[in-house]
Amino acid sequence: MRNGFDNEKYLRIQSEHIKERIAQFDDKLYLEFGGKLFDDFHASRVLPGFEPDSKLKMLMQLADYAEIVIVISALDIEKNKVRGDLGITYDKDVIRLRDEFQNRGLMVGSVVITHYKGQEVVKAFSRRLKKLNIKSYFHYTIEGYPSNVALIDSDEGFGKNDYVETTRPLVVVTAPGPGSGKMAVCLSQLYQDNKKGIKAGYAKFETFPIWNLPLKHPVNLAYEAATADLNDVNMIDPFHLEAYGKTTVNYNRDIEIFPVLNAIFEGIYGENPYKSPTDMGVNMVGYCIIDDEICCNASKQEIIRRYYSALNNLAEGKGEESEVNKISLIMQQSKITSNDRRVTLAANERGSKSGVPTAAIELADGTIITSETSSLLGTCAALILNATKHLAGIDHKVKLIPSNMIEPIQNMKVTYLSGNNPRLHTDEVLVALAMLSLNDENCKKALDQLPKLKGCQVHTTVMLSEVDRKIFKKLGVDLTCEPIKKKRQSN
Repeated sequence: MRNGFDNEKYLRIQSEHIKERIAQFDDKLYLEFGGKLFDDFHASRVLPGFEPDSKLKMLMQLADYAEIVIVISALDIEKNKVRGDLGITYDKDVIRLRDEFQNRGLMVGSVVITHYKGQEVVKAFSRRLKKLNIKSYFHYTIEGYPSNVALIDSDEGFGKNDYVETTRPLVVVTAPGPGSGKMAVCLSQLYQDNKKGIKAGYAKFETFPIWNLPLKHPVNLAYEAATADLNDVNMIDPFHLEAYGKTTVNYNRDIEIFPVLNAIFEGIYGENPYKSPTDMGVNMVGYCIIDDEICCNASKQEIIRRYYSALNNLAEGKGEESEVNKISLIMQQSKITSNDRRVTLAANERGSKSGVPTAAIELADGTIITSETSSLLGTCAALILNATKHLAGIDHKVKLIPSNMIEPIQNMKVTYLSGNNPRLHTDEVLVALAMLSLNDENCKKALDQLPKLKGCQVHTTVMLSEVDRKIFKKLGVDLTCEPIKKKRQSN
């Protein structure tokens, strides 16, 4: 777990670059924050050393004259889209983000709901925001967006949207995830500000793709894998190549929208200060990679994890086969297979021998620990016990939780809770371990090892229950599962 990214350098030069961009505009700057403003776990996984709250730390330096606008798509509200890293829906995350920002002393001005078509569930969400004293605005779908520039740049296009009232010179536009419509909100505001005689500017703070890395660099390919459901495609920026004769990387949505931005800026200033989508960005990430090999390897592992996530979603009826196919192609481009994930190989090898569900974990030092389902414990519960015993230096033969304590819990689950699965889940094992730790030194030593599991890799040969998935998430473990459902069982 060595670092390949210099986070301190990033904070310094990124902050300086953003301040320089703000200085280019007089009255107001709309700064679109692509990706996640904090909890950016994707960036921390593919760029080891990147801290998930790096963007937030920079923003807090500008807190006195910045306000935040949170954007959410009505389409994501309709389909209850879930943030994969946190396991909560986008609409709930909007409220979580607002609370997190305010707890850090940042001003949240409002929420903008894009792609609005009068959906009842969206109206209900707006009413909920009102009860929480959160202003909300509606932005509508524009036919032919983004190619119909004449309609977009008119009173029937951007002019039809609600005007978002803001009070500070720097307006940070963010969202729970990609595809929410952040850029369109910024452009709509530029159009309406111009009508009001306000000279406003726009810039974009997007971490991925990294413009000054090669198109097929694993870090950029990992971004494509992460956004497979959006059909994002990394591309050479043709506008930048034409203007400067230099090859840079951007992605399809920014390239598609650039003519719109160009037309709007020409309407405001007479000319566009940006000659390309790359010019719009303020991304300095590429300058802070200190070990390319580490970041490449980390990104390849992320691609494999995304592949398993897509397979699991497809098996559960939550995803599309096209996502699996796209990531499969990315894996081919990266010259990797699922067997390049060490825990996948270890878990599947043990599973083929035992014939029961198995799991494997790779610890920080590279050690692989495996487990399998038994009559007493589920494979994940056994894995945690095996891993913590190893980390605590406890002999593998030692039984941390005696069978005479497990059996009454099993009896309770089956007899009183009408369960079909008597085996203990991870949460039940951890509770038992915590209780025993009061009087058992080995249990206390094992329990104290749990923080060391953060960042470790786990693979299981079957899809897990929600209980087990949540425990691994809380432990900070990167989990993948074979897309095989266990037999029906109760928690």
